[in-house]
This record gives sequence, structure tokens and C-alpha cells, in this order.
Amino acid sequence: MKFHTALRPWANRRLEKMASVDMIVGVPCFNNDTTIAHVIDMISEGIAEYFKDLRTVIIISDGGSTDDTREIAQEKTVYPYIEKIVTIYRGLPGKGSALRMIFEAAIFLKAKACLLFDADLRSITPDWVKSLALPVLERGHDFVAPVYSRYKYDGTITNNIAYNLTRSLYGKRVRQPIGGDFGLSQAMVRSYYGEEHDIWMTDIARFGIDIWMTTIAILEEASICQSYLGTKIHDVKDPLESLGPMYRQVVFPLFQLMEENTDKWKPVTGSEAIPSYGEPERKEPEAFSVDLEGMIENYKDGFANLSVLWKKIVNPQSFDSLRKLAHKRKLETFLMPTEVWAQVVYDFAVTFHRWRKDRKHLIDLMRPLYYARVASFINRTKEMTSREAEALIENQAAVFEEYKPYLLEAWEKTE
Repeated sequence: MKFHTALRPWANRRLEKMASVDMIVGVPCFNNDTTIAHVIDMISEGIAEYFKDLRTVIIISDGGSTDDTREIAQEKTVYPYIEKIVTIYRGLPGKGSALRMIFEAAIFLKAKACLLFDADLRSITPDWVKSLALPVLERGHDFVAPVYSRYKYDGTITNNIAYNLTRSLYGKRVRQPIGGDFGLSQAMVRSYYGEEHDIWMTDIARFGIDIWMTTIAILEEASICQSYLGTKIHDVKDPLESLGPMYRQVVFPLFQLMEENTDKWKPVTGSEAIPSYGEPERKEPEAFSVDLEGMIENYKDGFANLSVLWKKIVNPQSFDSLRKLAHKRKLETFLMPTEVWAQVVYDFAVTFHRWRKDRKHLIDLMRPLYYARVASFINRTKEMTSREAEALIENQAAVFEEYKPYLLEAWEKTE
């Protein structure tokens, strides 16, 4: 069934009564009853402190939560001059559909700025509202990405895959391309919702919307920037236990966007910084434990079962390094060279380009290699602060840029 709108009739009627607003703050959510009240409180405080003179509506776009998320959001009071709508969106289940409803509302109400915040945030403050809104409202930017202060082992998919590919392919150093919290102009929202981007019945509507939004903003040469938001604390996810599904949800659309925009990223060389606002937080983020041994065992099991296939995908030199890695006995000596990791990711991207079927299976074939890279990163940074580890992440991204000719040569051969 194709949904021509994500808005329910009663929500449409609410929008018609408002006619227009200056700013929309959207919160996509699903089963977030432990955090939704805090998120709404901080958004409300931010609006009251910095944007009291603007007409603003908070929209809670729910995916059919089976806990008390909607009830808590509905009962939560906000300042009387702030509108609030809590509703279930229509469409495929997923964050993309939740944002579709928010975009529809922003277009209908002609909002000058549209802010987006994840519903599982524990560290959001009123200043986050200001930091994402001001670059749009006062500096004329179309797309504001977040920059968080995160523990060195948080955001491993961003640090090891998403940032590297976004930077090397498209030439923009958007540090958190899948951050989840964004500021958008009316023009950017209209672009996302335009007919040329009919993605609402695809997997992007289910997942992958964050990397899609960042990539489209870069490709369309929108005015992009990033704002420092401070420490990000959300429901912590161990890279081994919880990030398996998220890994596929990020890597698949990354490779798909490469496939769809080949002519645009091929000519790009090097990368450039984008405007940044605010100051990075100096305090060390709260640490959490990771299962290093489990990640290494996952890789070794993967090598035992999948190496025949890996050998057909990666180059011989990289495969030799992977084979040696599989026979490491000591945890602390488990180190994958950055150059090998860059070539492995590019080899899988090229294979994705060549394959027309079972692409999700291909992404799953790469997952043990991702765990190996994360384990290697943990070993390299175990004595570092998060700030020191950041320098290593930047170095890794530079290596991906250095090996882009390797990607281009392999890509050309498939064509």
C-alpha cells in the first residue's frame, strides 16, 4: 500500500488551524517512555530561553509505540505559547517515515527552521535547540549537523565507516553524518520531500535516513555546517551486542548512495572542512565497557566460515593480512592496519556495485571485518583519552582519502 501522506487526518486539521509557524521541532520516537519526557522538557526550555518570540510547534512523530511513550508525551506540559502535537505517523515503520510526517508539517506551516532530535537522548540541554536553530535562522545555512563529545568507543560505525566514506567520497568533513539531531532550512526540507527523492516506500523510510539526509545535502551543494552540542549520552550500545542491525542500516544505504551518485563522487579529490559553531567540550565522556574478546572471536569465526568468500572480494595483500590476523593468539596484538581496512571497505563497495542480487547478504559478509576493525581500534587507543583517540580517527579518514584512487581504479574495472 502506498501512503500519499504520513499525516493523519486529525493532525492535518491541527495544522490547518495553526496556518503557519516560525519553527518546528520534530522528535521521531518508538518505545522511548523512559526518555521522552526529558527530551520534551529540554526542547521546551530551549524554546522558552532563546526563541520565545517565535511561533513554534513540537511534533512527536511516533511509530506505534507499545509502551507509554505517547501517553507520557501527551501529558507532558510545555510553555503555553508552544504548540505540541503527538501522533502516530502513516507509512512504512521506521525513522524515515517519522521524519516524512515532520517534513510535511514543516512545508505546510512554512516553517523557517526545522529541528530534529532523537527521542532516546539523556544529555540534551536547552542549548541544543539554540545550537541547531541559530545557524539556520541567523546565518542562512540549510543543513546543520551535530558534533558530539563522545566516549572513544561510542559511535564506532560513524568513526570507522560513515565518516571515512562521507569525507573521501564527497569531500566534506561532516564529523557526525549519522548523528540523528539536525537543523534544516525550509528549502532543505522541501528538497528532501521533492519528487526527485521519492524514497518513502523504500528501505530509507525504514532506516538509513540520517546518512541519506547528510549525503543529499552535500550532493545538492546546500549550505552545510556543524554545531558542537557537547556530550551525547543516550542508550549506550556495546559494538558487539547491539550494533549488528544498525551496522547494516548504515552500510547498506552508504553503498547504495555510492551506486546512485557515481558521477558526482568520482571527480571529488581531497576534502574540506565545513563551518563549525560553538566549542568542543573538554571533559572526558563517561566510559563504558566493550567486549574486546567477543569481537575478536566473532572475527575469527567469520574467517573460519567466510574466508573463501572474502578471498574473492578483497585484494590478495589484504586477504593475507586478514589471514594473519585470524591466527593472532594474544588479544593485545590484534591490530588491523588502517590501509588494509580502507581497501577492504572499498573492495566491498565495488562488489556491491557489481552484484545485483543478495546485496544485504554481502553487507552481512563484511560485518566480522567491521568487528575486527573496532577491536583493532580499541587496542590502539586503550591508553588514550577520547580526545587523543579523535586524532587517530582523523588519520584514518585521511588514509581513506589517500586510497580513493584505489577505489576508482577498481570501480572502473567493473564497468
